[in-house]
Amino acid sequence: MSETLLLDRRTQSLIEGCVPSGEVLSSLVKFFSVFSDATRLRILSALSISEMCVTDLSLVLGINQTTVSHQLRYLKDAGIVEMQRHGKIIFYATKGSIVGDVLLKGVEFLGF
Repeated sequence: MSETLLLDRRTQSLIEGCVPSGEVLSSLVKFFSVFSDATRLRILSALSISEMCVTDLSLVLGINQTTVSHQLRYLKDAGIVEMQRHGKIIFYATKGSIVGDVLLKGVEFLGF
């Protein structure tokens, strides 16, 4: 017995054309996986407010510098943060304001 869709063809076509797959899906999974770690969320929240160096992030957030460096490397590899060297100090910042927007939307969704 074959199953019949209850959707109209226009809606079916829209879904088939808009639901991500392939490279787009893989990139979305990688992007959203960034938000699955509490330490990364804290770092991203801080960087959404101001660019910071590892030492300042470590002191302000109370996180070991090695952990901060490791997470920043992960975030940089994921394309979420960028770095800029000023002399001997490297400053990190989120790439654009969208990361902060995603965090705020999450807080808004949860009703906080």
